[in-house]
Amino acid sequence: MLITIHNLDEMKEFADVLVKNLKSGDLILLNGDLGAGKTTLTQFIGKALGVKRTINSPTFNIIKSYKGNELKLHHMDCYRLEDHEEDLGFEEYFEDHAVTVIEWSQFISDLLPYQHLTININVINENERTIMIEAQGAHYEMLREVVINELSAH
Repeated sequence: MLITIHNLDEMKEFADVLVKNLKSGDLILLNGDLGAGKTTLTQFIGKALGVKRTINSPTFNIIKSYKGNELKLHHMDCYRLEDHEEDLGFEEYFEDHAVTVIEWSQFISDLLPYQHLTININVINENERTIMIEAQGAHYEMLREVVINELSAH
């Protein structure tokens, strides 16, 4: 099912519904072209988690961690890892009790845990996006259904 996002308020609402249903250790993969809104969605996820610091793309650091109210947020941008071969210790982050959001995850697909939630963002025009959620594993299937049902009720 496609979710249509018409503006930043709806993207924030999507993030709020998602975060309300996340738990410690959840892994979210964000896919989309440059400018699709991956970092914007991550910023809204961070705010919903209670992160006070400014969240920006960790392109040069690859990984940034933030303290939320109850859960930490690990934000990874793997764009520069397209041809990278070295082990950067991603497993430690996946095993941490935090929410991990990864942009450009296709560049480290062989390092990812099997179970995760994938959010595909497609640009329709300057303001509109469509979101498709894919789930791997029972927990993420349930999370996907809850988010879609809650957003459909609005």
